[in-house]
Amino acid sequence: MKVAAIVPAYNEATRIERVLGVLIQCPPLHEIIVVNDGSLDDTATVALQFAQQHPIPNTPSVRVINLPVNRGKGGAMFAGATATDADVIIFFDADLIGLKPEHVERILKPVLEGEAAMSIGVFRGGRLSTDMAQILVPYISGQRALLRALFTEIPGIERTRSGVEIALTLHFRRHRYPVAMVTVEGVTHTMKEEKLGWARGVWARAKMYAEIGKAFLRYTRLSDLRHKLMLKREE
Repeated sequence: MKVAAIVPAYNEATRIERVLGVLIQCPPLHEIIVVNDGSLDDTATVALQFAQQHPIPNTPSVRVINLPVNRGKGGAMFAGATATDADVIIFFDADLIGLKPEHVERILKPVLEGEAAMSIGVFRGGRLSTDMAQILVPYISGQRALLRALFTEIPGIERTRSGVEIALTLHFRRHRYPVAMVTVEGVTHTMKEEKLGWARGVWARAKMYAEIGKAFLRYTRLSDLRHKLMLKREE
């Protein structure tokens, strides 16, 4: 099965190369797609330079998609998913710390071996703040592998912005697609408050949670509607 890694990135110029340096070492990957989501910094330049330096035999190809305006995480993920013909896609945040090739292979394994339609990487042992966040809400993790066809079938996924992970989770639950949870030890990510400063970081976090809440309400309603339609058909 062909596998593509997709890295949505917004203003991650100082962090993205660290993630790409890990992904390029992963034999199961056929290609790496960076989606620069209308960044205002040098994210596109850093990603392009990395791609130009790594046309190396027996390693994944690297390419960059530049979105002219910021579409949010869901829009960037959708742009990457529809730019490849890979059977399996695996998403990684661009600000990860501690990611290793074995983590990539561990997340991919349940999907490649047919045990799950999606697998979700859950942080443990990175640092307390991110560990606790993923203990409380593991279904918002950005590290996940899945069958590409199941991602692109989700209605309105490109408009979910930061709510994309909860939309994915609810869609898979609604259709009863099998999901595997995979522990990735020693991985964390840079917090918004560290990137933007306390005040702007708190505002960005509040906006993110609002987008997650909006997606939760929308896809919960879709689930309720589907259930009602099923009941009517049974009458």
